[in-house]
Amino acid sequence: MHELAVCQALIGQVEQVARLHRARAITAITVAIGPLAGVEAPLLRQAYPLAAAGTRAEGAALIIETAPIRVRCETCGAETDATVNRLVCGRCGDWHTQVLSGDELVLASIELIKDEKKGEREKRNEKPLI
Repeated sequence: MHELAVCQALIGQVEQVARLHRARAITAITVAIGPLAGVEAPLLRQAYPLAAAGTRAEGAALIIETAPIRVRCETCGAETDATVNRLVCGRCGDWHTQVLSGDELVLASIELIKDEKKGEREKRNEKPLI
């Protein structure tokens, strides 16, 4: 199940953002997964609690959005929606297409809780500029 490795990489990325913003907790993580990404959303959901255990993301909601499949036709130039097993142009029906979206796995957003007290302490320790 490579979804566990995907979740571990995701948590690593999210933890890095949390450290950068001095967050004490993560409340929600939103990812966009295209149908062609090779990642199964149900397996990702199962692996997520294992990967998040002991991190700031433990207990955070994992929100999975589905990214649409879009193709550009090399014959007529149209950009249209497509389906997993039918990557053809929606306008002319040609199969010479380029995938524009639908194969991605993107960290779309993170909701953080910052440590208010620490921020206040940092503010109090600031020295005047003049």
